[in-house]
Amino acid sequence: MPISSTAHVKVVPVLLGWGDPGVSFTAVIQLGSIAAIFWYFWDDLSSVTTHFLRAALKQNFQTADFRLGLGIILGTVPAVMVGLLIKAFFPGYDNSIVRSTAAIAITSIVMALLLGIAELVGSRQRDFSKLGLRDGIGVGLAQALAIVPGVSRSGSTLTAGLFLGLKRETAARFSFLLGTITITLAGLVSLPDMFGANSEVGLVPLVGGLLAAVVSSYLAIAWLIEFLKRHSTWVFVWYRLAFGVVLLIAIALGKLENI
Repeated sequence: MPISSTAHVKVVPVLLGWGDPGVSFTAVIQLGSIAAIFWYFWDDLSSVTTHFLRAALKQNFQTADFRLGLGIILGTVPAVMVGLLIKAFFPGYDNSIVRSTAAIAITSIVMALLLGIAELVGSRQRDFSKLGLRDGIGVGLAQALAIVPGVSRSGSTLTAGLFLGLKRETAARFSFLLGTITITLAGLVSLPDMFGANSEVGLVPLVGGLLAAVVSSYLAIAWLIEFLKRHSTWVFVWYRLAFGVVLLIAIALGKLENI
């Protein structure tokens, strides 16, 4: 859901006194989310892939099918590049101020406001059949922001989709399709860290996290798509605002450690 899973994966363990599970664990258990996305969107993914390859082989580069497929591919580039740069040049990112609970709170509030603005100004006229290259690039750039906990990959991409004039459920579906490559690569790149000498996560918790992610992600996706067909995103706007404000109050009162 567009409320930042990475923020909750960070904040909930801190509240329970377990500490920060870290970037690698968060990325790896999202492979469970990818399994749920493939499970739920198999027909869409198969159709997009088949039509894109068919158009490419026939050199029909101006067709909507080719532009959509190319948009998804190009849309993954910003997030992949940002992830690789952080992996290569910012080894201390796990403990950086960007991932602090205060930063998560502020980011959640900012993204809530942006989603609210997108809800107000978005035309919501275009459906899945009208997606193209511009949408892939625009939503892909928004997806790259999700490297920061509190942004929410689905939240930032949904917001971008609404700004681009997509219908709510179309923006959500496209968000999940666009995330398949990015989330899969992030999980696979982080997987070796879970089995390294410095890993504090055992096999049983890791497998349990993956299985929980598959089930919860599938249920969340199915619910969200149906919800957005009939309702606005305001419930997520208000939740994110409340989440951020409560975190800031808890930190100010010393009830929550700013780590």
